[in-house]
Amino acid sequence: MKPLLYILSFALLIGLGFWAYEENYQTKQIVNEAEHMQNQIAQARARLGVLKAEWAYLNRPDRLRELAELNFDPLALLPITPDQFGRMDQVEYPVVTVPEVDLNNPVDVSTLSMPEATE
Repeated sequence: MKPLLYILSFALLIGLGFWAYEENYQTKQIVNEAEHMQNQIAQARARLGVLKAEWAYLNRPDRLRELAELNFDPLALLPITPDQFGRMDQVEYPVVTVPEVDLNNPVDVSTLSMPEATE
């Protein structure tokens, strides 16, 4: 009986060794994938920083003013005048309706328990 127990224990030990080996390599693979993704995120953030800097450079007011002056005639641009803006009283805001409350038909709240107020 003891040799059978020894053989089963040894087989279990070998099986657990293979399982631990497999788990170890799967964990290493997942860690490598996570590091790769972190590197990709860092590269994407660097690219985003460059794109933001380029956007800020291209949207400089002096550059846009020069472009508008250069393309004034070909694009048939018109200068901005104060009469192109509207007034506040010309804006139509939605009408807010307040629901009517019927005070003659009270709601029964007698089932609610409240502590009595002491004065």
